[in-house]
Amino acid sequence: MRIALVALLAAAFAVAGCGEKTEAKKQGGPPATLITVTKAELRPLEVTEDAVGSLENLVDPKIAAEVAGRIVRVNGSVGRAVTKGEVLAEIDPADFEIQTRADEAEVARLAALLANQERVVERQTELVKRNFISQNAADDAIAQRNALRQSLAAARAKADAGKRSLGKARVLSPIDGRVEVQIVAVGDYVKVGDPLFRLVGTTQLRAHLPFPESAAPRLRQGQKVRLSSPLVPGKVIEGQVSDIKPTVTETSRALDVIVRFTTEDQTFLGGGTVNGSVVTLTRPDVVMVPEESVVIRPAGKVVYVVADGKAVQRPVETGYRKGGFIEIVNGLSAGETVAVDGAGFLTNNAPVALPRGRGEAGKAPDAGKAGEAARL
Repeated sequence: MRIALVALLAAAFAVAGCGEKTEAKKQGGPPATLITVTKAELRPLEVTEDAVGSLENLVDPKIAAEVAGRIVRVNGSVGRAVTKGEVLAEIDPADFEIQTRADEAEVARLAALLANQERVVERQTELVKRNFISQNAADDAIAQRNALRQSLAAARAKADAGKRSLGKARVLSPIDGRVEVQIVAVGDYVKVGDPLFRLVGTTQLRAHLPFPESAAPRLRQGQKVRLSSPLVPGKVIEGQVSDIKPTVTETSRALDVIVRFTTEDQTFLGGGTVNGSVVTLTRPDVVMVPEESVVIRPAGKVVYVVADGKAVQRPVETGYRKGGFIEIVNGLSAGETVAVDGAGFLTNNAPVALPRGRGEAGKAPDAGKAGEAARL
């Protein structure tokens, strides 16, 4: 009984298969291949050389004491961001304030003596004109006046030096940056020249991008560079190639591409990594298609141009690849409709069909749909 049932089912399937083959023959050939399409379009093309490099601070001053004394205040702790002119530390100013007051008093004393001597010279000059005194007496008064003038000038210079020393008791940051090393603490006695802090600038940096020696013909000074940091996704800074230095070693023939740039914030820090893209070539309008549209056949690289419900094989010459698209140098014009998904399953003059809602085969979808097809 079971054997009879199995035989009956096999016969039913055989009859069904014959019916399907007969139906395919009635339709006149193989079924259409389901594909997506887009239009070849003109796009600007940028060719870049990419590398992961390192950042270096261009400005990293070492701050030392300019006057001797005891540290009474410290504001510059390690890692703290500072601005130009901000007080990092203060040396006891008492001695400098006392000296400044003494210098100012000496300047006032000499100024009073000079004013009196000026009046003496004026009177004696008038007496000489009237022949009441000799010229020698007037010359002595003039000499004393000139000596007082020089003494006053020296006293004023000394007072200025004292004020300058008083100002140096406040240790100021010479740059915008951050404190990398703090050497002194409150209570330390420092002499002139003793190190106090080490700062690093955060606005002027230098990027070092390593490239293989084979990239040398494509790299040159002045090329545009885009820099980004893995710590700040989405932030891009543009600069230019400042210098190209060969770094020849026993195991390497690399090139060191140097990019100097300025940033107003502290998102790029010296010692960190940086992603760099050097723009080596720019073309305003080239024919581009999705990479999936180009397939390999015995005729070489081809695309399938869709027209009248069929895919026509078109040999092409390709160029650069960028962002999922490939340049078509020869063999295709802008505006022609080409197969994208499913192109690898096509043959010359194969019938094609688009998914429901994508338009009819042989007709390019609108701009939005073409972009969507390119992304599939």
